[in-house]
This record gives sequence, C-alpha cells and structure tokens, in this order.
Amino acid sequence: MKKICFAIISIAMVIVFGITLNNVDKTELQSTEGRNFEKATVTEIVNDNASADGSRAGQQQIKVKIRTGEHKGEILDATSSSSYLYGAKCKVGTKVIVIISETDNLTTVSVYNYDRGNQLYMIIAFFLIVLVVIGGIKGFKSGIGLVFTFCCILFVFMPMIYKGVSPVIAAAFVVVITTIVVMYLIDGFTIKSGCAMLGTILGVIIAAAFAFVFGKICNISGYNVDDVESLIYIGEMTNIKIGELMFAGIIISALGAVMDVAMSVSSTINEIHDKNPMLDSKELFKSGINVGKDMMGTMSNTLILAFAGGSINTFVYIYSYNYQYYQVLDMYSIGIEIIQGISATLGVILTVPLVSLIAARRFGNRTVK
Repeated sequence: MKKICFAIISIAMVIVFGITLNNVDKTELQSTEGRNFEKATVTEIVNDNASADGSRAGQQQIKVKIRTGEHKGEILDATSSSSYLYGAKCKVGTKVIVIISETDNLTTVSVYNYDRGNQLYMIIAFFLIVLVVIGGIKGFKSGIGLVFTFCCILFVFMPMIYKGVSPVIAAAFVVVITTIVVMYLIDGFTIKSGCAMLGTILGVIIAAAFAFVFGKICNISGYNVDDVESLIYIGEMTNIKIGELMFAGIIISALGAVMDVAMSVSSTINEIHDKNPMLDSKELFKSGINVGKDMMGTMSNTLILAFAGGSINTFVYIYSYNYQYYQVLDMYSIGIEIIQGISATLGVILTVPLVSLIAARRFGNRTVK
C-alpha cells in the first residue's frame, strides 16, 4: 500500500510540476481564432456522395446536432469529405467531431472525424482490467507505472523541451525519475531494485551514446527525419531543439526493454544468492551473464521488430516501386531506423553485463546471517 501511495503522490507531483512548466505563453504557429472542435450527431443526410458501386466522391451534405460548446443543442448544416484521414462516412445517428469556423456572421461546419473517444477509453480500460486480473497486485502496480510514465512524458518532457531544455537532457531526466518510481513499485527500495535502477540508467545512456556516434559516422542527424520542414518551422518559432529530438526518442524508446532486462538479471542474481549464499561475486556474475544471454536474443528481436514494424509503410513503398539496392541503403529513413534499432539493442545487450557486475558485487559482499 505504501508503494501505491508513493506512486499516486509521484503522479500528482508530476502533474503539478507539469502545470507549472506549462505556465508559458505558447507561440501561435497557426491561427485558430473562430475555430472550434465540438462533438455532434448526424441527424439527416441531405445529399449523399455514394455512387451505385458503393464508392464515394466529393462531399456529403448533412445536418448535425451539436453536443458541446457554445452551439450545443443547435442543428447546423455541415459537409463531410471522403478522405482517408479526414471526414467520415456519415449516416443518421453517426457521432462525429466537427470543426465550427466562424467569421463575421458566417458559420461553416465540416466533419473532422468520427467521435471515437469513448471507444478509446473503453480499450484502455479493458487493457488495465486484463492487466489487473492476470497480474493481480503487481499488474495494478504496473498500470500505475504506465500512468506515471505517460504523465512524465506529457507533463515534464514536453514542457521542458518547449522551454528550450535539451531534449536529450529532458529525456534523461524522465528516464531517471521513471526508473526510480517504477522500480520502487515493483520491489521497493531494495538492493535488487537499486542494482536494476543503476543498470537501467546506464543502459539507456549507452543506447543514446551509440546513436549519437552512429549518427556522426553515417552523417545522419535529427534534421534528416520525415516532415523535417514542419519541424524546422516549429524550431524557428519556438525554443525546441529539433536536431536532438531523434536521440531523445531513442532514449525513451529504449527505456522499457532496458528496464525489463535490468530487473530480470538483478532479480535472478538475488534469487541465486538467496538459494546459495556461499557463491562469491565471480560465480554470481557468471550466472547473471548466462541468464542474460537468453534475454539478449529475445529482447534484441523485440526492439528490432518494433522499429521495423513502425516503418512497414516505408518497406511496402520501397518493395512496390522496386528501389535499387544502393538507393535503399542510403535512404535517410532506412539509416535512421537501423541506427535506432541497433542503438537500443546495444543498450539492452550491454545492460546484462553491467547489471550482472553491479548485482554480483553487491550481493557477493553480503554477509550471511
């Protein structure tokens, strides 16, 4: 119960800290005056855009009942496009998000997208319920840890980089506080969790260092990412250091896997020591390495596949257009994915001997009572 209270207090402190950080006048990158996003329900299809074969072209002319905001309860004329990213295939009763734009005496309404907020909340709730049902109290603690991590990124990391703090430093700070809180939730402040905390922090730093070195070697920087033009504009208008975002992302993305490996190795050495307290540091270190070898393969696969899965659209594009070998090899997007995947994986791999060494020395020096 103490751990849960500690986590809840930590989350509250992060939110308060984040609110304090967010107390800043943001630069207006795009004028939103007179434009609001509101919930609405389709009440009538005035003119449909469906053809005989079921395909759609142009826009639907519809009427919607506004459910939120200043126009709540009003029925307004609206349009809905057939884009894959915007608009919706509306029918009577469809719940949507609409954009209400008001200039002088003119009010225009268009469908932005489906209103899927409740569904997303249900999916999140379902995930948390399964986590608690299967994992019990530890599953509940894991859920709190996830909430804490999300709050750190949203209320600490984002405001820090907006204020001009280096994204790498901000990411490192988030890694440290997240590691401490999550490890405490798992095991409290014990020798085992202390070894895992230190190993996690070192492992993530190693991943970031490799990413930086590999980027220098390959002449790849944070300015070679997709949508860099939009990011540069944001960087020019704010204090965000755009060039460091890629490396900050690697630090945060490597955290979960490194934390998993660090705690597993530390826990294994602790268990071995409890079963056979006579083992010295050297023997405990070998045991940690042996256990870690199996984890290296699975976690390396996990990280590489995670990064590859995030780029599956790029792979399909390359395969379909039959890009040449040298063309593919020297694409920035491919180079970045390789650097991200290998850097994070090296962080995981080197965490094994680091945690094994730290835990073996710590447990091996404990006197048996």
